This record gives sequence, structure tokens and C-alpha cells, in this order.
Amino acid sequence: MADVDDLDRKLIALLRTDGRAPVTTLARQLGVTRATVNSRLDRLLESGKVLGFTVRMRDDHGDDDVRAISLIEVEGRSTNEVIKALRGLAEIQSLHTTNGGWDLVAEMRCESLAEFDQVLGRIRSVEGVINSETSLLLNSVLR
Repeated sequence: MADVDDLDRKLIALLRTDGRAPVTTLARQLGVTRATVNSRLDRLLESGKVLGFTVRMRDDHGDDDVRAISLIEVEGRSTNEVIKALRGLAEIQSLHTTNGGWDLVAEMRCESLAEFDQVLGRIRSVEGVINSETSLLLNSVLR
């Protein structure tokens, strides 16, 4: 990332760990003033280097959770609207744009097959989603 110095990188790393960390905590961990952290955050946001702050979901679910990968085809130029709609589904742990025959790849985790069925229905009902193919993940052999 051009125009990002070591202090910016350390700040970004801290925010990746805890995006809700108070500015005073960040300043203390970085050994700088609150004003420095605030100005760095403002500059990173204004430049587009940091787009915002997000929620990270816990990954320590039970072994019996239903996990799946869903390949999603989007109609025309509605990808951004579909992404916004899918961001609202807590069961989607990650969402990626891709090339090839599919436009998006969603990784999902649900507590049961019934919940999985409901989530799949919600994905398919999003305006702009015209096709999907979903595969259940049975066993992780490499992480």
C-alpha cells in the first residue's frame, strides 16, 4: 500500500484484531497520542486505504455445524446490490467476487440443516440472484 508507513501498518493490524478498540487503547499500544491515532484514521479513511470497520464472526462453532460453499450468479450489473443484501445474512462468513461462470462465492455456516435451508432460500430470493449452486462441506482435511 503506497503512502502507508510503519505506524499506519501497525494501526491497521491492531484494528484487524479489534475494530472496536478505543482510540485511547490504540494510542497506548502504539506509543503515540490519541490525536495522532485520530488523524491517522481520518487520513486512512479519506484516502480509501481503509474502507470502514466490520464485525468478525466467531469461528469456534461446533463440529456438527453445517458448512457450505455457495456459487452465485448475478443478473446484469446488480452485483453491488446483491452484495449489500448478502452482507445482512449472519450465516455468511465470507463473500468473494470471482471470475468464470459465477459472480460470487459465499462461505456459510449454520447450526442445522433446517437453518441452512432457510439461508439458502434467502440467498435465492435476493433480487438480482439468478442462479446458485451450493455444496456442503463434509470434512476439513487441511486448514
